[in-house]
Amino acid sequence: MTIASSFCRWIASLLSSPRRAGPKIRPRKRGAEGSATRLQRYACRMKIVVRWLLLAAALLLVANVYSGVSVPDFGSALIAALVLGLFNTLLRPVLVLLTLPVTLLSLGLFLFVINAAMFYAAAAVLDGFHVQGFGAALVGSVLYSLCGMVIDVAMERLFQR
Repeated sequence: MTIASSFCRWIASLLSSPRRAGPKIRPRKRGAEGSATRLQRYACRMKIVVRWLLLAAALLLVANVYSGVSVPDFGSALIAALVLGLFNTLLRPVLVLLTLPVTLLSLGLFLFVINAAMFYAAAAVLDGFHVQGFGAALVGSVLYSLCGMVIDVAMERLFQR
């Protein structure tokens, strides 16, 4: 069982069942209900994979539109999208919390600097993903974020409940 499927199952259980006191003992579902649950898990997994592929394509688009970012091939874009996702999941919340006073004083504009730092750090870690400087990382992260917003809206419409 993968981490993604466990996470999807946990989120689906939180959203679908009301909170109860005591231990949760659920009988195995059979028939149509079991098929529906399996279908939800499959849809959740597919949503993660499709989003990852689209974000990798968005990274290639950013590299083609803006010359400060270079990604040689789709395989490098897949790895870069994965590393960017991990950095944004693990490091970004810590940085946002540590720089909260500066973010408040700048009225949230410092979040662009944090996004650029994540973009630049991912490029520093990977061989197949290059950014020419911090200014290029800032522009590239803004373009990548805009592509990510479009992808998220499209995914929500595609995978509606």
